[in-house]
Amino acid sequence: MPKKIIGLLVLAVMVAIVIIGAVQDNMAESEALDNMALGSNVDFLPTDEGLAKGEQAPDFQLTTLDGEAVRLSDYQGQKVMLNFWATWCPPCRAEMPHMQTYFEEQAKDENVIILAVNLTTEDRGLGKIEDFVEEFGLEFAIPMDEHGDVGSTYQAVSIPTSYMIDTQGRVQNKIVGPMDLAMMEQLVEDME
Repeated sequence: MPKKIIGLLVLAVMVAIVIIGAVQDNMAESEALDNMALGSNVDFLPTDEGLAKGEQAPDFQLTTLDGEAVRLSDYQGQKVMLNFWATWCPPCRAEMPHMQTYFEEQAKDENVIILAVNLTTEDRGLGKIEDFVEEFGLEFAIPMDEHGDVGSTYQAVSIPTSYMIDTQGRVQNKIVGPMDLAMMEQLVEDME
């Protein structure tokens, strides 16, 4: 009989841990959404950290989730929204629906390419990445930074981190934290 009680207690503790974890994830995602709505928790760092405004964005080549090679320099002449993210990141989850909406509604008209670089070395496996892309219906390119080199070069320490790169391949802004649709529209509009 005591073994059953101990077993039930262990089971109850495990269930409580799972519930607490789910609640914390939901709270973190809600907080990210609230911060996004308030415009806080987002830093514009055009000159102090990372690559300086006006500096040529370092070229890279990565393979997308779909197996296609993408090279940043191939998009010279177009504006590039370069985003670094991971599946476990609540602010990334909050930002992705806005990015997909921007892609669907405005990217073509504004001559904007979205490269959402998954920090694969920091993520939870290919299956989680594929599930994330499917969950949000993401249709833009998802390059995979399998060795962490590109994220390191672009100093994507906190995620999401995004760079706005102009048609000449120059950095115009670095954004640390989630963007919403209005921010994306304004940042693209402000690019030279």
